[in-house]
Amino acid sequence: MSENLFNYKFIGVDIGGSHITAALISPEQCTIDAGSKVRRRVDAKGDAVSILKTWAEVLNSFIRADDNKHLLKVGIAMPGPFDYQKGISLIKGLNKYDALYSLDIREALSSATGLEPSNILFRNDAEAFLHGEVIFGKIPSNVKVIGVTLGTGLGSAVSMNSITRDVFRAITPMYESIAEEYISTRWFQKRFKELTGRFLIDVEALLSEDELIKSQLFAEFGKNLGLFLDSFVSDENADIIIIGGNIARCLDYFKEEMLGHISSPDVQVRQSILWENAALIGAACSYHEAEELAKTANSGSKVC
Repeated sequence: MSENLFNYKFIGVDIGGSHITAALISPEQCTIDAGSKVRRRVDAKGDAVSILKTWAEVLNSFIRADDNKHLLKVGIAMPGPFDYQKGISLIKGLNKYDALYSLDIREALSSATGLEPSNILFRNDAEAFLHGEVIFGKIPSNVKVIGVTLGTGLGSAVSMNSITRDVFRAITPMYESIAEEYISTRWFQKRFKELTGRFLIDVEALLSEDELIKSQLFAEFGKNLGLFLDSFVSDENADIIIIGGNIARCLDYFKEEMLGHISSPDVQVRQSILWENAALIGAACSYHEAEELAKTANSGSKVC
């Protein structure tokens, strides 16, 4: 990170389907400042004014009266679809944040906080997750890392040479549909109902179910994920896989089956070490990455 960026205060933000989380991030170590994390519930089905008001209130809680707002930088991990360069929400028909569709979120937050628009950066949430894990874990830049987030949806990203990018493999064809339909919380809920006739509130609740049902669902899920990762590893020639998201907390229950469907003998599989903090760090530390991209563009060299 350049000396210029050390003069700034960095705020990492993670926008979820029902919450906003934010924290101060140290640019030197790319870690969360102790005691700085704030989490607020958000009515994702509410109107645009109330949603943006809550987000702005969280950001404003980090701004002191004596702060030079020109030296405050915010990195926001945002679910898609979203125009990350322009800061415009494209979320529609997903039962969350519909009211923000086509709005310029960067300009709205700038107006509500006094922060410069250029100091508010957005990035895909899965991309931010992997970037946070890679830089916090000090993984060498010449090692190719792929990441997946397992939850209500399926996120995917690739990181190498200090650059992390979303690759949106959720729509990869699988069986009779797409990968996300077989590798997400709703797959567990659908399959559980097919087998039992009952509703499963979340994957964690499966742990207290009958051993036979639990084993069958985790085995089927492990196979689905293993097949997905096998092609992902092959396409990217990856060295490391990092798995995050709420479902990844149950990794021990499906890891063996998953590994049985990954053909590469050398790829390492790692569970997230930062969990929800990864996206905060990855989003706030995106400014360093932006510098690397600018250097690459100026030099005319290619980034993998």
